[in-house]
Amino acid sequence: MKNNFKFVCLFLFSFLVIYQTPVRADLNQLVPCKDSAQFHKRLDNTVKKLEGRLKKYDAASQPGQNLQTQIQATKVRFAKYESEGLLCGKDGLPHLVADGRIGHAKEFVIPGLLFLYITGWIGWVGRKYVQYAATTKNPNEKEIILDVPYALKSMTTGFIWPLEAWQELVNGELLANEDEITVSPR
Repeated sequence: MKNNFKFVCLFLFSFLVIYQTPVRADLNQLVPCKDSAQFHKRLDNTVKKLEGRLKKYDAASQPGQNLQTQIQATKVRFAKYESEGLLCGKDGLPHLVADGRIGHAKEFVIPGLLFLYITGWIGWVGRKYVQYAATTKNPNEKEIILDVPYALKSMTTGFIWPLEAWQELVNGELLANEDEITVSPR
């Protein structure tokens, strides 16, 4: 099993390194949002619509205050798009550049890695809970009715899941042995 795992890892690594061809998007049609007339027009139209709705309410009322907050949040959001250096298309909307350029890593790579970390955290904690439930007297009941104290404990310690996964991989606990995997007869 370990030899197969090493072979697959080596194959994937060599494939990624050797057969990688650079992909570059044509960014000629994209301009910085701060320079885009359509972007500013979209901001003005959005704010005007919200201000039109605001005229229907008293400024001191709850709906009026909510609309004022929404107008302010819209202006802040558009200002952030401008200050972050995002590129806008002809439609005036920001476009994410995900072609591997380091200058655009904050647009796609960092949120992508954060997504993978959080989903791994959730999966690791769920795996840990199911393994715990299997050791109890009535495992089916523990899976249906959660043991909240143990689940919370698992969640608070689950943030180090990459280290725990690596440790289990090195110790041979993460992957099942070949004799433990059922294969349907053919």
